[in-house]
Amino acid sequence: MTPDATSAGISSVTLSGLIAAGLAVVHLLAKNLRFLRVVPRSRWLSFGGGVSVAYVFVHILPELNEQQEFIQDTLNRELLFLESHVYLVALLGVAIFYGLERLIKQSRQQNQAEGEGDVAERHVFGIHMVFFAVYNALIGYLLVHRESQDLDSLLAFAIAMALHFVVNDYGLRQDHKHNYDHTGRWVLAAAILVGWAIGAGTEIHQAAIAVLFAFLAGGVILNVLKEELPEERQSHFGSFAIGAAGYSLLLLAI
Repeated sequence: MTPDATSAGISSVTLSGLIAAGLAVVHLLAKNLRFLRVVPRSRWLSFGGGVSVAYVFVHILPELNEQQEFIQDTLNRELLFLESHVYLVALLGVAIFYGLERLIKQSRQQNQAEGEGDVAERHVFGIHMVFFAVYNALIGYLLVHRESQDLDSLLAFAIAMALHFVVNDYGLRQDHKHNYDHTGRWVLAAAILVGWAIGAGTEIHQAAIAVLFAFLAGGVILNVLKEELPEERQSHFGSFAIGAAGYSLLLLAI
């Protein structure tokens, strides 16, 4: 077992803050990774998607199952029939980001039909950034408040989210072009730090952490698969499978 951050001479909050800063830098610099722009789609993007999904299925979902009883203990009597409410929250995450994806596609199609180019409308860009800013802030918050507080868990989460951000960044740039480069990436980078700052200054119930992780799991699954599945993405199944299998083995080993 890897020693925790405190025993290594640095507080866990400080270490999570450094990682939050690193994740913010990922959003700011991802556009400079030229190897991601190759056609057909870069194998690295599919690899990163595989890692992100592996983290959800091998790490987050099993922990959510263990945390189910904590949430049940906090439910009002009227809501006790929701025996699978953790997974309903994950489903909510899938549904919200699926709805966003449909909104973006319709907006791009409308702009193309009007001769405005293959880019989402400005107001749709704003809506998209608000939801992804909340999403990124949630990830920043969970850097501090994870269900497992050891260093291995923190690093596993950080690596998975860094690769997930690279995949998200690619998709967001495809949808919004210059709007994302000029404004969006800065907003999302700042959101990570805001989320971390809120997490560093607050404490929440373990059941609430499980709910937040459930929503994150749903969002990660949808955001990765919507990048991998469309035929026009020309994704690489082999790279996706290697990422998923390799990271699964790593998570099982730690």
